[in-house]
Amino acid sequence: MKRVLWFATACLSLSAGAASAQERFPLWNGGVPGFEARASIPEMSQDYWTKHVNNPSVTAYLPDPARANGTAVLVVPGGGHALLVTTTEGDAVGKWLNDRGVAAFVLRYRLFREEGSPYTLDDARADTERGMRFIRAHASQFHVDPNRVGVIGFSAGGELARMASLSAPVRARGKGDAVDLLPARPDFSILIFPGPLHGDERVTKDAPPVFLAAANDDQCCSQPPIDILKLYRDAGASAELHIYRAGGHAYNLGERTDLIALKHSPQQIEDWLSDSGLLGHPAPATGAKLDPQPKAR
Repeated sequence: MKRVLWFATACLSLSAGAASAQERFPLWNGGVPGFEARASIPEMSQDYWTKHVNNPSVTAYLPDPARANGTAVLVVPGGGHALLVTTTEGDAVGKWLNDRGVAAFVLRYRLFREEGSPYTLDDARADTERGMRFIRAHASQFHVDPNRVGVIGFSAGGELARMASLSAPVRARGKGDAVDLLPARPDFSILIFPGPLHGDERVTKDAPPVFLAAANDDQCCSQPPIDILKLYRDAGASAELHIYRAGGHAYNLGERTDLIALKHSPQQIEDWLSDSGLLGHPAPATGAKLDPQPKAR
């Protein structure tokens, strides 16, 4: 594993030195295999959303080195697979994680429900999995532990985060490269009002520890977290679920509601990260494994 990680980093290294905060990186050099000709098609962003993603990427939000703890999170915005909510479910989340010493990588993935899209759900899944591998391939440049790379997904992004966490990776188009040899499964998962789409799942006691949350009156997305909790309980895996009395869909980090419980919901995410040993200082030695089970005191 260490040799593969070194090889991937050597083959696809970033520019010398650490990457600067809020720098954007394409997930494939030259475009997505099989869709290279579409890489130059411009994206469209307006108000809170982004569309026309043809060259998937991550935007790195790196914390102050004095606060960095070695944990990294891939941020997967929602938008019903027709657009990406790149503000409140993307950039704002990246900054929130930075304030807690976590390196964040906001994903822009291909949209299979956008009008005229040539893509499928598997293409969005491939972008998510590539995002996980990209972080691990460049862990040394970003000063993160490749064994402390998690995911947070909202709504449609929660579906993709769930698939990356609990389903076998999709087959990449083309012949692949060194990055494709790295693991795509997150070390921990945060699923915020995830939608109902999911892949073939086999949940075991070793499934990534998961934090789940939704509002009870969310007609779309209150049931999936409950379903996931049952899978985890049956397998004896580590899970925490929060179902709020009200709030509907897309309360995000509590910025769009007057409900106090939802305004406080980010603190519950932070508490879970802390209880999981992911916010510790100083940064853990590279190669340290995340232990999903608390040790007896």
